[in-house]
Amino acid sequence: MLHAMQLTLAHIGMRPGSKDEFDTLTRLYLDRCGPFARCRAEAFRTEDALLEWLDRQQGRTPVVPVLLDSRGRQLTSEAFAAWVGARRDDGTQHIVFAIGPASGWSDAARARAQLLLSLGSLTLAHALARLVLAEQLYRAFTILSGHPYHTGH
Repeated sequence: MLHAMQLTLAHIGMRPGSKDEFDTLTRLYLDRCGPFARCRAEAFRTEDALLEWLDRQQGRTPVVPVLLDSRGRQLTSEAFAAWVGARRDDGTQHIVFAIGPASGWSDAARARAQLLLSLGSLTLAHALARLVLAEQLYRAFTILSGHPYHTGH
C-alpha cells in the first residue's frame, strides 16, 4: 500500500552506530509507523547541510519542517496526533522532524519551521529525543486510527 505522506526524523550530528540501542529502538518505532506513513531517519553534519537538503526536497506540496526546540510549543500526545492528522488530511506529502545542534537552532533555521516543537523543559540527549519523538509519532498514528496502543493515561 502506498502512503501519501512521508516522515523524516532528522538530526544534526553523527550517524548512530550499529550497536546504538537508542537507534535500534528508534527504528523499531519508525518501522511500526509503516502502515500509516513512509518513515526514514537522516543524519546531517551541520544545520546548513540539513537546510540545503530541505531546499532540494521536491514534491507536490512543500516540505513541512518541524524543529525540536526548547522554546517551542509543548503538545499533549492527542494534540500532537491532531496536528499530524491535520497535515495528513490537508495532503501534506513530507514532514521533516529535526533535532538540532547542541548549541540550538539559528534564528534563520527557526524562521523556516512550520512548527517549533518542545518535548518538555527537560534537556534530553539527542539519541533519547529521537527515540521519544519516534514513539510519539507511532502513538499519534495509533490515536488517529483508534488503535488501542494509546489509552490516554
